[in-house]
This record gives sequence, C-alpha cells and structure tokens, in this order.
Amino acid sequence: MGTVFSFTVRDPGAGTADALARIVARLHWIDAVFSPYRPESEISRLGRGELALADCDPEVARVLERCAELAAETDGYFTATPGGHLDPSGWVKGWAVEEASRTLRESGSDQHCVSGGGDVQTAGGPWRIGIADPHRPGAVARVVTGHDLAVATSGTAERGPHIVDPHTGRPATSYASLTLVGDRLAHLDALATAAFAMPHALEWLTARGVPALLIHPDGRQEETPGLP
Repeated sequence: MGTVFSFTVRDPGAGTADALARIVARLHWIDAVFSPYRPESEISRLGRGELALADCDPEVARVLERCAELAAETDGYFTATPGGHLDPSGWVKGWAVEEASRTLRESGSDQHCVSGGGDVQTAGGPWRIGIADPHRPGAVARVVTGHDLAVATSGTAERGPHIVDPHTGRPATSYASLTLVGDRLAHLDALATAAFAMPHALEWLTARGVPALLIHPDGRQEETPGLP
C-alpha cells in the first residue's frame, strides 16, 4: 500500500523467525485484499461495483463495519470513502501494525517495536519514539517515551495534503502534523486521520483524554495534557 514496515525485536527467541515470516505473509495478504493502489484488490473491485460484499473475504465486511463505527465516533470526519472512492486505509494500516505486534507477543516477545508508514506499536520498554519535524526533513520535533506505546502521526510532510475533509471535499491543510499517543495503534491511527481534518482537533482530543502534539504550518507546537 505504498509504505514500509520495520520490526525491532529486543528479545528474539525460538519462535521469532517463524512469527516474522507469518507476519510478512499476512501483510502481503492485507495488501492484496485492501490496497486501493491495486486495481485487482477486493477493495478496488468492490468500490467499482465489480464484486459484491458477500463475495469478498469476511475480513472486508469486518473492516468496513469498523470504519462505520469510527465515522459515527468522529462525527463523520473519519470515512472509508475519502474523495468519493472506497479506501479504508485509515483503519487498515494501524490495524495491520497492531496485528503484527500481537503475533510477536504470541510468539513470546514482550520487547519489540513495529513501525508501518511511520506509525508505531511497541511492547515492553522503555522506548523512545521520535516525532518527525514536518518543517525540517530528517529532524525530530519531539520524543515521546514510555512502555507499551502506540504513536500515530498524520500530516502533509511526506505525501502532501492527502487527507480530505469529508465535510468539504477539500484537502485538510490547517495543520502540518498531528501526533497521537496511546496504547493500541489501530484506533489511535484512525483518530489521528479524522482529527487532522477537524477545525478544533486539540479540543476534541482533550475532551477524550487522548495525548496529542499538534504542529502548525508556521512551526508552532501545541499539546494536550498528558503527552509523555
């Protein structure tokens, strides 16, 4: 899906190599089914009306149900149809990273970090996760630290203004980047995507107790209470 995954395992054991092989196979399967970049993927064919939902893998219906729940939770700022095209990537990427971490845990690893497209799920710790500075390529704006961290960032630095405000149909450009911190990445990553399009993201996140760092186009930084 146009991104890179990486794995750091501090406590490799007898089952680690097998777990990583299964994770990579699973990621390729997720890509084949859900990638909007692949015209032959089930999600692309479903979006074009060439495939019925009942004929898709059961995971497709479960993912779309989760996307509908997130749309309701975020007052429609999260959507599985950005720009009018079926694309549940806002949920799928974080879900894939979290699944990879879960598989490593099941293999016996309690100390690892999985990164997918810059979003991170860790186990154990302590870990130090750098938040990229959107105004200085290669530089770090802030470092968050802790145990069992999930860190999700949405922004314009890497891919330009690619997040669309579902209420206006226009790219969201009010912020340079928005980083959320929690313990489970799938939900956190979806909230980061939704909040990036909101006019009052920090207020919305503060009301929900979600630690966040907001970087404005002029370089100013704001954060919610509790950012680690």
